[in-house]
Amino acid sequence: MRDMADRQRPDRQRAKVAILGSGPGGAVTAMLCAQAGHDTLLLEEGPDLPLDSCAHYSGEEILSKYRNRGLSVAFGNPSISYMEGCCVGGGSEVNRGLYHRTPSYLLEQWARDFQVDDLSERSMTPHFEACEARVGVADIAGEAPPSSQRLSDGAARLGWDAIRAPRLFDYEAGRKQSMSATVIPQFLRAGGRLLANTRAVRIRRTGNRWEVLTSHQGRPLSIDADALFIACGAVQTPALLRRSGFRHNIGNSLRFHPMLKAVALFDKPVNRPGDPDPVHQIKMFEPRFGIGCSISSPALLALALAGNAEMRAHIADDAPRMGIYYVQNGSGHARVRGLPGLRDPLISVRHDAVDLDSLYDGLKHLLRALFAAGAEAVQPCIPGLPLLRSEADIAALPPHLPRKSAMLTSVHVFASCPMGEDRRLSATDSWGRVHDGDGLRIADASLMCGPTIANPQGSVMAIAHRNALHAMERGFG
Repeated sequence: MRDMADRQRPDRQRAKVAILGSGPGGAVTAMLCAQAGHDTLLLEEGPDLPLDSCAHYSGEEILSKYRNRGLSVAFGNPSISYMEGCCVGGGSEVNRGLYHRTPSYLLEQWARDFQVDDLSERSMTPHFEACEARVGVADIAGEAPPSSQRLSDGAARLGWDAIRAPRLFDYEAGRKQSMSATVIPQFLRAGGRLLANTRAVRIRRTGNRWEVLTSHQGRPLSIDADALFIACGAVQTPALLRRSGFRHNIGNSLRFHPMLKAVALFDKPVNRPGDPDPVHQIKMFEPRFGIGCSISSPALLALALAGNAEMRAHIADDAPRMGIYYVQNGSGHARVRGLPGLRDPLISVRHDAVDLDSLYDGLKHLLRALFAAGAEAVQPCIPGLPLLRSEADIAALPPHLPRKSAMLTSVHVFASCPMGEDRRLSATDSWGRVHDGDGLRIADASLMCGPTIANPQGSVMAIAHRNALHAMERGFG
């Protein structure tokens, strides 16, 4: 039932279980609770929009489905511009849906460093499989689009391995398998209630219940629930918790996958109308860095080349021959802090020189791959860096990343409230229960213990699946 306006009275709602946030973690949690027969209410700050309400990767989508119209910044040297979904389905509505399970070495590392119980590959496999069956993960049929294939060709000529990443996508129907297209309909069919355009302002414990103070379409609305899951995203979850008096390791460890980009000009068209999204990735250098191919529409080309006029001049005539590529790693350790009078928190980020050097080295590897793929020219998307005409030109680049002009971007944020039994590092226990929080739980990317150097959606869904089952088995205590 969508946008349930009143259950007892218009300014107060009641539920057995309330979940704040409808992204991958919140949606999976809500679905499982509703299907188990619990009266479940799912709240979302953003609007309830159909998946195809606007063209994907368009300006309209950025304005209608992203937080702050796509303009969010973590301030540092360099700063990171990041994007978060803010609509029913969260980031799953706006990302490409590239899918990866958490690598086993990372699960082992998190379990060891944060003392997370029962997080082995063997333990997590049933949860990955269950989520994959619910949502649908598929490999691209036939050839990848030319922009993607070029990256694979360049890697092969250098003796590197490239993979074709699976996606949360129905290739026969040509439709992304986002939360609004898969999990949320299952939640609604099980009797769950969805309330969009509802921003959680504060939470508090009242007796043996939780009270959520919200703003629903500009009007105050209180939610009473026996069990409460916070799934507002890795920035808004710690912001809400800190506003509500929860501070222990909350918002102290936010991480990103910062990207540097390059635009290549090829001799033949690589962007054809109607092509599927690119899928090739070079993962052999992870965790130092990973390499991939981006959507390369004229609008996104112009944005990527905002600080590089010479290459930008080619867009009008040569956009079909141009492709955007990226390198990303886990550089940047950030803090989330609220400021009086401001709706959104302040994010401050610091970088280790070693991590930035690794990212910059990854950019040089990417440039080599693009020239090996036959690029006529490549522009690193950093203001002040020259247009490169051959692989030999890479040697003339500065020895270190120019921090003042580096344009770091990210579409993945996570790890602001990590899980684990080591209270020196973690904000919750191994199952997402906030330390000393009377059963309050987190169910989103905040729980991750560090970067995955790949789209973390698969990790978020599987961990949420694991933790929701654990919560119900224990009566939400």
